[in-house]
Amino acid sequence: MNEVCFRETSREDVAAIVEMLADDPLGESREAFEDPLPASYYAAFEAIHADSKQQLIVATFDGVVVGVMQLTLIPYLTYRGGTRGLVEGVRVHRDFRGKGLGKALLEEAVVRARAAGCHVVQLTTDKERTEALAFYEKLGFVASHEGMKLHL
Repeated sequence: MNEVCFRETSREDVAAIVEMLADDPLGESREAFEDPLPASYYAAFEAIHADSKQQLIVATFDGVVVGVMQLTLIPYLTYRGGTRGLVEGVRVHRDFRGKGLGKALLEEAVVRARAAGCHVVQLTTDKERTEALAFYEKLGFVASHEGMKLHL
């Protein structure tokens, strides 16, 4: 995938990102890909963009957004005051699935996490996404913890 480039997102990328977030069985029920996009997406983008611990990265092919992931740097006291990288919102445009772009996005996350001094990269995925679970395990991620959520 030599033609794919990674860069920080811009406000102009938000619609393409939301389209990818909405393009799966789980996302279609919780996202609102409509024209115009709800202002909440732009507010979230501005908050992410303003936070130095957040990296919202897009993958582009010939200038078109074809993938996205968010890397959050979390400093904490364990591991002698270490920092962990949390990867969220990994999505690949339907036309680019199965071509190595997801792997390239995760490799980019690891490179950026290492550069930021992280000692671990972690992620979560919905238990219903069995293909995603297998994909992450193939890349070396280990299901070492049980995640829990409380929706508010």
